[in-house]
Amino acid sequence: METHHIHPELLKHRVRVLVVGCGGNGSAIAAGLPYLHQALLAYGHPEGIHATLLDPDLVSPTNCVRQPFSQSEIGLYKSVVLANRLNLFWGLDWEGVPERLDPKRRLDGVDIVIGCVDTRKARAAIAKCAEDWSEVDYWLDLGNNADSGQFVLGEPLNRRNRRHGLRLRTVSELFPEVIDSDLDGGGLPSCSAAEALDRQEPFVNPTLANHALALLARLFRYGTVSYHGAFVSLSGVGGVQTLRVDPKSWQRLRKKAGYLLGTKRQLSRSA
Repeated sequence: METHHIHPELLKHRVRVLVVGCGGNGSAIAAGLPYLHQALLAYGHPEGIHATLLDPDLVSPTNCVRQPFSQSEIGLYKSVVLANRLNLFWGLDWEGVPERLDPKRRLDGVDIVIGCVDTRKARAAIAKCAEDWSEVDYWLDLGNNADSGQFVLGEPLNRRNRRHGLRLRTVSELFPEVIDSDLDGGGLPSCSAAEALDRQEPFVNPTLANHALALLARLFRYGTVSYHGAFVSLSGVGGVQTLRVDPKSWQRLRKKAGYLLGTKRQLSRSA
């Protein structure tokens, strides 16, 4: 069984995390990151985590149903609300930036990018930035549907991560359809609380986020992991299926994903 070893420089300085998207998954990740920060300090890490939350969206009434926002926060920026709340409770100095990720704008000083977006276009932007920003060690992507989801920790190809057999493949390498904007649907924001719950189960986001953060916690605590993602189901079928550090499995996934992507493109053109 193959294993992945943590980039050693991440054990020597403050780990700079960029969370892209502060919706269902992003807000759940943000809520869990202080616990990871405290755990790292308890493990002996010198400085723990500094997080920047990036999202241009405002809190809407339906966000108050299954996202951690209150009626009094409607109309405020999600990223700023979350950062202020975490800073006040935990005594942190994290940042909330009410902006959209811009691939043309260089953001140096990011070690880990955590993508919590719901469109292929947004994922494509993260993929480009992770490759262009030379200091990015890892890209952790989370995605879900109504009652299941997946997370994938990858090492994007850049000056920090060179090609080699055990380099953790990113979500866009294993499942290229996730960055093909031609396949994006015309989904609209939920206009009612009932519709919001119909589109997603209320606990799928925190469940997925906790599993993803548990992977990071194991990586920092033990310095090595044998899996770099998982498929999580709340429907009672499938449970949790881990994505192993296994080049042969990656090849099979990419081959299958390539076939499915070609089929979807043909269907899209004929529609």
